[in-house]
Amino acid sequence: MIKPRICAVITGADMDTVRKAEALADLFEVRIDLIGGKWQEVASGLHKPWIATNRNASNRGRYAGSEERRLAELFTALDMGADIIDIEIETAGLEDIVKQAKGRGRGKAQCLISYHDWTGTAPPEKLAATVERQLAAGADICKVVTTAGGLDDNLAIIRLPSLFPWARVIALAMGTAGALSRVLSPLAGGYLTYASIGRGSASAPGQLSLEAMRAIYRTLS
Repeated sequence: MIKPRICAVITGADMDTVRKAEALADLFEVRIDLIGGKWQEVASGLHKPWIATNRNASNRGRYAGSEERRLAELFTALDMGADIIDIEIETAGLEDIVKQAKGRGRGKAQCLISYHDWTGTAPPEKLAATVERQLAAGADICKVVTTAGGLDDNLAIIRLPSLFPWARVIALAMGTAGALSRVLSPLAGGYLTYASIGRGSASAPGQLSLEAMRAIYRTLS
């Protein structure tokens, strides 16, 4: 069985929880907007690769500062050693920002370009077109997240990475109905899946806990 890669999402500054998660997580996502002022302290204490993410209200995040400042926080993360930064596909001047990001930090930064559909799951051809847009903008990793209403939506999103075998594609569906995609996507070629660092700390609807995900994969193996 393909070994699934799990990214544990850090939403708070409790380092005891982070330490417990390190044995189970392959990498972390540092949610700057959810952690708040202590995010740099949290990031400095990580011993595994990490993704820096800073969502504003339009992407269901909590960052309330200016767009200039929001992006500056992501660049700060690169200077601190973030391995990947998450840049939303709607970001103004996307291609220029991607180029700037790749020249920051230790010269090996990767850009994950993300797309979220909070209302449903588009037809397969539109999902594929989204990945093509992300790649054209310079994405090292493409992330397409939709909202599932049933089994068909799960199947559509799970199949997306197979259309781009040369690329790294994260494809997941949100909501209770999308939990299946979170488990199966990395087994079907998806680059990684996300899990909450602990129970009750999900950063997206339908996100399972890190412990639950590892237990499921142990069972499947």
